[in-house]
Amino acid sequence: MKCQICENEAEYRCLACGSFLCGNHTCFGIICPNCVKKERISFLVREASHEDKEAIGKLVEFFWGEPQQTAFGKTILVREQPAFVAVVKDKIVGFVSFCEFGENDVLIVALGILPQYQGSGIGKALISTVEEKARELSKKRILVSTSNDNLPALAFYQLMGYQIFEVAPNVIAEKHKAIYKGIGNIPIRDEIRLRKNIK
Repeated sequence: MKCQICENEAEYRCLACGSFLCGNHTCFGIICPNCVKKERISFLVREASHEDKEAIGKLVEFFWGEPQQTAFGKTILVREQPAFVAVVKDKIVGFVSFCEFGENDVLIVALGILPQYQGSGIGKALISTVEEKARELSKKRILVSTSNDNLPALAFYQLMGYQIFEVAPNVIAEKHKAIYKGIGNIPIRDEIRLRKNIK
């Protein structure tokens, strides 16, 4: 899926018109609830099997261009972690991977949903499933982090009840040994850390 404006791979979908966009061609503004397109998509969330690891690896490469994520000072190979997948017509269209992080926490390692399926409730369903799993494991909190440019992720997690509690300045810039432009051309520098207490 290509960006509507350039030939880069699309990572996002415009909530107003449905166009597919790369990070360089996203803009931020206020949209009323009537203009947000909410398509009804029938999907299933299930635990990832060993056979799903290849599909998860491809999604990780698509979204981040590398097989690992760095969060809370730890570098984690995404496809080797427990995960849940979202399936539409036998096709994996999204996933969330996670790991136990210390005695009391579960860390969301990565969440990715193909652009054409964003805004359909899949992300909420995946995160809710991780929260249920954390309760089963008797954990007290869920941790997640994102880059300072990823305003859609920051909004999403806060709407799901997560709270920013820490900023790790320059962590991402130091990891890449450069400052890249991110969503809306915001310089990517910092890791924003969020958490949610669960019962």
